[in-house]
Amino acid sequence: MEIILYLSAAVAAIAFFILVLNVSKTLKSVDKTLDSLSRTVDRLEGQMQGITSETAELLHKTNVLAEDIQQKAGQLNTVFYAVKDVGSSVQKLNQSVKNVTTNVASDLEKNQHKISQAVQWGSVVKQMVDKFKERKDKESMQMKNETVLADASQRQRSH
Repeated sequence: MEIILYLSAAVAAIAFFILVLNVSKTLKSVDKTLDSLSRTVDRLEGQMQGITSETAELLHKTNVLAEDIQQKAGQLNTVFYAVKDVGSSVQKLNQSVKNVTTNVASDLEKNQHKISQAVQWGSVVKQMVDKFKERKDKESMQMKNETVLADASQRQRSH
């Protein structure tokens, strides 16, 4: 019976030894896994730092770009206001020209009779001036002819 007790103790010791070996292998495997995990986390941390710095730089560039866009949009607003003012000025000018044209047309209609009389009187005056010039030219031609005839007769007398 004592042998059974020693055998049981020996089996228990062997089982414990096998258990220790398995636990040791498992712990070594876990240690390797943890080392691999640690290296992966270290690489991931380095990559995250790179990503963080690139993200910060991208955010800075985005802010600069947003400020630039906002500034240019403000400048465009000035241009749009100027174009709007030019459009208003042109519209006012068109209205003024329309008013002047309407007034002139209205005045022409009111004074049409006076204008036609003035044109008729102008025509009469022009005809009178033309006749006066014609008479003057005839008189001048007649005087030249008389002078030429008189000269011719004096030459004949002197020969």
